[in-house]
Formats: sequence, C-alpha cells, structure tokens
Amino acid sequence: MLTRLSRLRKSKKWSLQYTADRLGIAKSTYAGYESGYREPPLETLKKLADLLETSVDYLLGRIDNPAFYPKAWKVELHDKLKLTEARTRFDVELILDGAPLNEEEIKQCIAFVRTKRKLDTNA
Repeated sequence: MLTRLSRLRKSKKWSLQYTADRLGIAKSTYAGYESGYREPPLETLKKLADLLETSVDYLLGRIDNPAFYPKAWKVELHDKLKLTEARTRFDVELILDGAPLNEEEIKQCIAFVRTKRKLDTNA
C-alpha cells in the first residue's frame, strides 16, 4: 500500500501536508501510512481511496488498476446545502478542481460571494 499511496499522491502533485489536511489528520500520521509504519483505520482507508480517486482494493493491493473508480460511486448533491461560517463541516465533501476544499477555503468562498453580492447590489 505504501508505494501506491505515494505514487497516487505524487501523481496529483500533492505534498504530504496537503494530503493530510484533506484527510483531517496530522502530517506525521499520513507519512506513517506512506512509509508503512502505520496502518490507516478502515474509515481513513475509505477517505484515502475517495480522495485519491481509486478503490480501497487498489490501495490494499487486491487489484492492479488504480483507475478502477466508477463515476457512479460519486454522489451528486441535488438538495440545498446551507453554507455559513459557523458550520463549515459537512457530511459531504466540497471539491474544486479535483481537490477537496478545507475549512478555511470554504470560509473564503463564503466571504467572496457575500462581497460580490454587495458589490452587485450597489452597482
């Protein structure tokens, strides 16, 4: 699993810190997964597979095709999602350009839209 994690992360040009942040874990914890010093719990393994757009089976070495990630597994959000600074943690993941938004980025998006709306209203 360790070389596969590293290979997938590097193919996305992500740093250890960036990847750890996306998972909500410490950089040292994630580095332990890549080095083989630690084994991720099942929930983290699922998050890793989703984040790296592969399957848990690939990460575990059960299959050899990293691209085995059916688009049908991705859930499209059709219901409303209320964004506020007070609640930036959701049961869904917000993704932009293939990378999940962290809490600070979500706050920045909210601030940007609010500012733009004010400018548009005053124009």
